[in-house]
Amino acid sequence: MAAAKRYTAEQIVAKLREHEKLQGQGLTIPQACKRIGVSDQTFYRWRTKYGALKEDEAQRLKALEQENGRLKRIVAEQALDISMLKDLNKGKW
Repeated sequence: MAAAKRYTAEQIVAKLREHEKLQGQGLTIPQACKRIGVSDQTFYRWRTKYGALKEDEAQRLKALEQENGRLKRIVAEQALDISMLKDLNKGKW
């Protein structure tokens, strides 16, 4: 089994646009998926997440997701720090 290829958000949007063109030429969804090199399941997942986006919007989405992840890590670290300080204040050490 081949290793899974990771696509960037821009590549995914481009493949979705290519899929639309192929369907416009009369190919079925499975045939178009085979042409662009992805499974039907992957296509449907991509279409749900990226279907209405343009390439620049996909870049923005990815940047926002990364920023959101970074902020969540910061909040988690601060919550741990607060918890440790409370424990120290109660004299558990």
